[in-house]
Parts: sequence; C-alpha cells; structure tokens
Amino acid sequence: MTDLSDLKPTPPANPDTEAYWDGLKRGELLLQQCTACHAYRHYPQPMCPHCHSMDYQWTPSKRLGRIYSWTETHHAFNPGFKGELPYILVTVDLDEGVRLNAQLRDADIDELKIGRESRVDFEVGNGDLVYPIIRLL
Repeated sequence: MTDLSDLKPTPPANPDTEAYWDGLKRGELLLQQCTACHAYRHYPQPMCPHCHSMDYQWTPSKRLGRIYSWTETHHAFNPGFKGELPYILVTVDLDEGVRLNAQLRDADIDELKIGRESRVDFEVGNGDLVYPIIRLL
C-alpha cells in the first residue's frame, strides 16, 4: 500500500528561502527584516514590499501571535493530505507584524476565536523537511 503522505508537494528551496527552511530545521522561525526600513516580511522574498530595498537580514521570530482567521478543510486539494482530513488551517498575526498560515495542532475548531493567543511550533514532514504549525496558548 502506498503512503499517500509521500505525495505531498515539497516547496523548493531557492536563494530567497533557503535560510528560512534551514532555520525551521534548527527550531527557529526566521523572518526577513529589511535593513533599510526595518519592516519584517513573510513569506521570504527578494525585495521589501514597503520600501523596495533588496537588502535584508534574517531575524528570529518570537513565534507568538494571535489568530486572525481559520478554515476547516474537509477535501484534500492533494492526495498527500487525505490522511489528515479534516484539518484546520489558521492564519496568525505574528507579533512582528506579519501573517503566517499553518495547520493547527492539538486543538478543536470550537476552541478558536479571533485574537486568541497562539505559538508557532515545528513538525517534521517527509524526509528532513520541517514545517511550522500552530498551537493555542
């Protein structure tokens, strides 16, 4: 029998994202911070969306935030996620001022409310890939 989780898409690392994925493997959530205007940005990208500078540094996040939104998924968009159904995908406003989307762990949908405090944690996926996940505080 085939393990469907092996069918999950794997995000490709590139020069703009490699440090992000390496940080997750070390148990760090790294955010790009513009060295010109000091704004944080997430998802990793080559240019600051605020001042258009190409200069940045990787800064560890406090990994704390508040629930902004969520959805409960009952249909797998990819066969690799079928074994996880239903799952809850949450959007969190991190304390650094950026939003992060990740699956919720160890909580039910009836525990969610806008503004609920949460923390980013980590989960090992296929191979050595590590993903951010969300846990409620």
